[in-house]
Amino acid sequence: MGYKLAVVGATGNVGREMLNILAEREFPVDEIAALASRRSLGTEVSFGEQTLRTQDLEAFDFTGWDIALFAIGSDATKTYAPKAAKAGCVVIDNSSLYRYDPDVPLVVPEVNAEAVEGYAKKNIIANPNCSTAQMVVALKPLHDRATIRRVVVSTYQSVSGAGKEGMDELWDQTKAIYNPTEEIEPKKFQKQIAFNVIPHIDTFMEDGSTKEEWKMVAETKKIVDAAIKVTATCVRVPVFVGHAEAINLEFEEHLDEDEARDILRAAPGLMVVDKREDGGYITPVECVGDFATFISRIRQDSTIDNGLNLWCVSDNLRKGAALNAVQIAETLGTRCLKKG
Repeated sequence: MGYKLAVVGATGNVGREMLNILAEREFPVDEIAALASRRSLGTEVSFGEQTLRTQDLEAFDFTGWDIALFAIGSDATKTYAPKAAKAGCVVIDNSSLYRYDPDVPLVVPEVNAEAVEGYAKKNIIANPNCSTAQMVVALKPLHDRATIRRVVVSTYQSVSGAGKEGMDELWDQTKAIYNPTEEIEPKKFQKQIAFNVIPHIDTFMEDGSTKEEWKMVAETKKIVDAAIKVTATCVRVPVFVGHAEAINLEFEEHLDEDEARDILRAAPGLMVVDKREDGGYITPVECVGDFATFISRIRQDSTIDNGLNLWCVSDNLRKGAALNAVQIAETLGTRCLKKG
């Protein structure tokens, strides 16, 4: 027996990826609904060998449905997630709306799978920010071994993290640079993104950090350990898909780079590609379409006691969004709903 499952925001980048991953992982579905706004009503989306026509989210009745994967913005989620939850459908939300609510579990299944059991307080589970999701998968096994005291992370985030408009802007600006008669004025991003990097994702806060940087701090503490100190610099780069992170770790105990490499190789959701030779590491282009989070460039940091550096790369539309949401649904089914 399978689940009645709805994908909300099925025509967007993440919604389409959710449908792809549900089919790839053979999630036990008896009935599936692709939901979108009225302007996308009737748009066709793929689910494995099936073609689904989108239904109107505003008119949809969630009564009798088991799980809804939400891939719409916080404003729309604020309207529709409570309706779905009240109807008895468990919402797995990809927006930032519920991530910091103490009554809503924030889950990365490789890290804190047991947290899904708290879903019943509001019938909602939150999916973390894309940059946080891949990082904490790498942090957790190392933290279990040597206790992480401090994290310094710089991210290199692809334009797909800003949705279709971000991808279109990079494409259009790149073409325009080779055709000077075309306009390259930025619209989605604050400055030109083609052949450039922008140290600004989301809005600025009073302390000078951006909301994206704050998210990495708050979410890492909620998912892994509130005692970990985190500082982040988040940068948008001219890459279509795939986020990369340079992570510096300071531990309570000494952790040798060779042992760290072995720990990461054995950890769920991770793949270590770490050869000290030309090309012996993974870049964003190479991770696209893969389920794994890749770790490379593992090495001791001799400037501090108990320091380690590593390079972390993942497909942000997958582990950073759609894959993690599907994994949460799988974990929910195994631990709580137990149908499939």
